[in-house]
Amino acid sequence: MADQLQVVLKGILEDKPTPEDNAATTKAKYFYQSCMNMSQIEEVSDTPLIRVIEKLGGWPVTDSEWNSNNAIDLETLVAVIKRNFTLGVLIEEWVGPDDRRSENHIIQIDQLQLGLPSRDYFLDERSNHELMAYHQYMTEVSHLLGANESYAYGELWKVIEFEKMLANISVPEVERIDTSAIYHKTTIKDLALKVPQINWMLYFQELVHPMNMTENEEIVSYSTRFFVRLGKLLAETDKTVVHNYIIWRLVMDLMPHMPPQYEGTRAEFRRVLLGVLQDRKRWNRCVEWTNKKMGMAVGALFIRDNFNHESKATALEMIHDIREAFNELLEENDWMDPETRKVAEDKANSMTERIGYPEYITNDTRLEGEYTNLTIRSEEFLVNLFSILRFEADRNVAKLRKPVDKDKWATEPAVVNAFYNPNKNDIVFPAGILQPLFYSQHFPKSLNYGGIGVVIGHEITHGFDDKGRQFDKHGNLKQWWNNKTIAEFRKAAQCIVDQYSNYTLDDINLAIDGRLTQGENIADNGGLKQAYRAYKKWVTEHGAEPDLPGLDLTHNQLFFLNYAQIWCGSMRPEDALTKIRSSVHSPGPVRVMGPLSNSNDFSEAYNCPKTARMNPPKKCSVW
Repeated sequence: MADQLQVVLKGILEDKPTPEDNAATTKAKYFYQSCMNMSQIEEVSDTPLIRVIEKLGGWPVTDSEWNSNNAIDLETLVAVIKRNFTLGVLIEEWVGPDDRRSENHIIQIDQLQLGLPSRDYFLDERSNHELMAYHQYMTEVSHLLGANESYAYGELWKVIEFEKMLANISVPEVERIDTSAIYHKTTIKDLALKVPQINWMLYFQELVHPMNMTENEEIVSYSTRFFVRLGKLLAETDKTVVHNYIIWRLVMDLMPHMPPQYEGTRAEFRRVLLGVLQDRKRWNRCVEWTNKKMGMAVGALFIRDNFNHESKATALEMIHDIREAFNELLEENDWMDPETRKVAEDKANSMTERIGYPEYITNDTRLEGEYTNLTIRSEEFLVNLFSILRFEADRNVAKLRKPVDKDKWATEPAVVNAFYNPNKNDIVFPAGILQPLFYSQHFPKSLNYGGIGVVIGHEITHGFDDKGRQFDKHGNLKQWWNNKTIAEFRKAAQCIVDQYSNYTLDDINLAIDGRLTQGENIADNGGLKQAYRAYKKWVTEHGAEPDLPGLDLTHNQLFFLNYAQIWCGSMRPEDALTKIRSSVHSPGPVRVMGPLSNSNDFSEAYNCPKTARMNPPKKCSVW
């Protein structure tokens, strides 16, 4: 589906700007066209990147004159990279709604994202092969940027050792699921007392410049334990190694956008890490980057001719049906006390639904306003990319001290995905997902409820999974369940955790992590149950649908068949390993087997015998 959507977007973005275009959609077309202009890209080559590295004080591994005494302060360097390239190195930082007061924006910090998808790649000896490929990739890229290869090999091995230590002091994701346990509001002053090795005042002042910052500014830290360890590690690590690492992470982040001479080494690294044998075509990548970076402008072009506006009304109707089914299941739920049940129903009914696209993108003036401060030329791709990254970072900082706009969409319309936002208590179904196989106005209802219906139920259930349940109807982190009900929830959730931990992916013989994936698994199971109930109710009210010709299947069976069909896919063993280690979603086959084997409705529809693997005597149920 995403591939089909890309073809449509390619056609739209390749068109020369027309009188119908406004300043925003013209900029999106120019960005795409600069991305496709290979002769210009080859002519400019890597000069823009080399200039960036020089401005940041050089990359020690490529610069024999580099001296740690004349180097930019580490805090300034990390902040400048964040402010110009939206990339967090060592420290993840952003301005977003405060989890405890969701109407206010606040600065938030968290532990770093590593250069490989999860800490296991650095700490598990079975991943030596991938680690070697990572080191090789670093060395070859630095050589392309002017380093002596054998010197770089040794210097960058020290960087690998440093990143191993960073992986070691980072907290595993499964220990970070309980948001209220890791949320820590503090001030810059107090953080500086806890982690004196880092000049936090300098870092934050550089980040929000020209705004003023005082040491009493409140911030939220989600990984104070990590920062305490990071401070100690930085104090005992050679400055050259730290600088080499920081610049490497920026270079690595920009690698996908670099001219052709860099493609070979990146391709080899991706082959080892993800099993990718061939990169996607240039136009695929340019469409993806344009949509990611200028999503609302691309969305405005997409919905002009490619969105059936009737589907908005149908989706809204289905949301109301499925929410009703959720509320009915709440009433039948035997582990929840009556007060909590009432509050849960209120939270479900308070959810805002966003379907298709935000209205303002059809208003030229509003849309142009969104991109006023962004300059895009029809040539010079890398310069355009750097402009967009700076623009994104500025836009994020500008939110500070302003109230949260709860009506603002956080996602672009032309994507095949759906979302639940705990801080806004809203569910989002972009235009890109409202198409076959998930949904079509020509499908029988059984297929639509088994497709987009389950997705709607899934997103509603996220408001009540292991993370979502910690937020109230206003999007604030707050305990609104009593302790007995929390204990009962944990017992029901543990059943799901244990069940999924027993699944393995045959190709790589690796077990699913039931703790890491529990939120998505709870949402899958709840969504399936709610959508089926809503479908059966629809049949009661409108009568049975005529059978489909040539198929020996009932509509009840078709409902589950379309649900299973959504998760059809294939992935290479290397990618499967990456996903199991780092993704909060279970792999496709498990997303089919898990919820269906917990579903009495499924066993009934397919007449499963009591002994069947898909009809176990013990079934898990949370919602």
